[in-house]
Parts: sequence; structure tokens; C-alpha cells
Amino acid sequence: MAVSSLSKSRDTKAALLDALNGPGPFPGIIDLFGVGGGLLEYRASLLAGHGFATMALAYYGFEDLPKEFDSRNTDYFEEALCYMLQHSQVKGPGIGLLGISLGADICLSMASFLKNISATVSINGSGFSGSKAICYKDTCIPPLGHDLRRIKTHFSGLLDIVDIRNDIVGGCENPSMIPIEKAQGPILFIVGQDDHNWRSELYAQIASERLQTHGKEKPQVISYPGTGHYIEPPYFPMCPASLHRLLDKPVVWGGEPRAHSKAQIDAWKQILAFFCTHLGGTQKGAPPKL
Repeated sequence: MAVSSLSKSRDTKAALLDALNGPGPFPGIIDLFGVGGGLLEYRASLLAGHGFATMALAYYGFEDLPKEFDSRNTDYFEEALCYMLQHSQVKGPGIGLLGISLGADICLSMASFLKNISATVSINGSGFSGSKAICYKDTCIPPLGHDLRRIKTHFSGLLDIVDIRNDIVGGCENPSMIPIEKAQGPILFIVGQDDHNWRSELYAQIASERLQTHGKEKPQVISYPGTGHYIEPPYFPMCPASLHRLLDKPVVWGGEPRAHSKAQIDAWKQILAFFCTHLGGTQKGAPPKL
């Protein structure tokens, strides 16, 4: 079930749902990618192959959606959530969220502000409102902001942006942090220790601290050494560098090929096991191998 906006692509949604085995309904997942924009369907298709009714949701840079990423208003994503919950082939009472990078932060925002979200997976998210405010109804989380003077030049000549974000004053109580303690369901943090988009491992530690400070259970954090920013499904080639859409310049994403590839295999197993456990699937849990 892949959509660009909720008023379009009904034929595409039906085609992916028909590909699922059995009569349904199926556990539902909304799948979000990052700052590159557009509509990417391959991860949703793979999840559908494992029995999940998955919506690959674009939020800018596709068809009639905004050309550039302007703000993180949760209303659009709430509409997507309502669509999924009302779909006859989606098993309730809640659904799962899967996001990477900026998409992960949107998922964490949805889990914090919206109801009926049973499980959330953050792949190298930050847990903060970064360069744009996150808004839901009358609540706005101010952006943490960044300083482009902190950009470094990698030995390859590419840019390294890992340290451009402003310092996290106040730690887990920083006002720019997403209030993940409000999430109803569990959160799985998948982290690359060599992420050069931002310091994902540090952010996951701060998120864990925030949850525990607010009386929540310690979340599951799976951290992979030698692993960069773009943790894809198994056997996808590692993306060590590419053009950053917002900066319009090439940047490094980190990762060592062998370690990164091994991490992708294990992380996918962990994601499937997590969703099966919390959305009512059948696959048994997979112990981390790294």
C-alpha cells in the first residue's frame, strides 16, 4: 500500500494489499524516509512480503506535495494514520511506524502526539526538532538549530556535517527534544555508531535517559559499530556519500562496508521481530548478533 498523498494512488494501494498472503486484515505500518523527499516504496514492498500492510508515505518533493521541506506539521501525518486505521485490510487497534533520519523524527513526533500507535522504529533518528519546528495543534517544539561554520572537510574532499547541530543544553530536558515519554507504545532505536549525519548514538542515549527520567521503561537500543547513516534492508549497497538535498552539496554519511552490510542484515531481523511482537505478527524475536 504505497501512497503519495491520501487523495491519490488508490490503485497502487490495492495492488500491494493484494500481494499479501491470506485474507487479512494485516498489521499496519507507515513507512517514512528522510530529507531526500519523494516517494520510496521498496522498504514498504519488503514489509508487505512479510505480511504487513504498509503505507510508504511521501511528505514533500512528490507530485502535488510541497517541493521543499518547510515545516513538520503533524496534521498531514495524522490524516495518514486515520486512513490506515480505517482501512478494512489493516488490523487494529494500533499500527506501527518505521522511519529513517528525518523520517524517524517524524515517526517519534507522531508516536508522541497521536493515539493508536503501537510500536515505533527509529533508524538513526535524533529525537529532536532539528532545523524546523514540530507543531501539533497548539503545541510547537522549537528547533534545536545548527551552525554551518562547524562543517568540516573530509579527507576525500566531501563535507562532514556530523557536528553542525547546536549543543544540547539541558540534556534530555532540552526544549527542542520530542516528548517521547508520551508515546503509548514501545520504541526501538537502531543506531549506526559511525553515523556522520548527526550523532545518532548520543541522541539514542539521551532519548533513553528521557524515557527513564519520566518513569518509562528503558527502550531497546541496538547500536552497530562501523555503521553509517543509511541503514537499509539487507544486501542493499552502502551509501557512503551523496548530495545533501537541503545543503545542495555532497556529504559523507559514514560507515565501513563490511560492518555496515552486516548491520543491515541484523537490523532488518530486529525490525521484523519488533513489529511481529508488538503488532500481532508471528515471527519470533531475533537476538542481536553484533
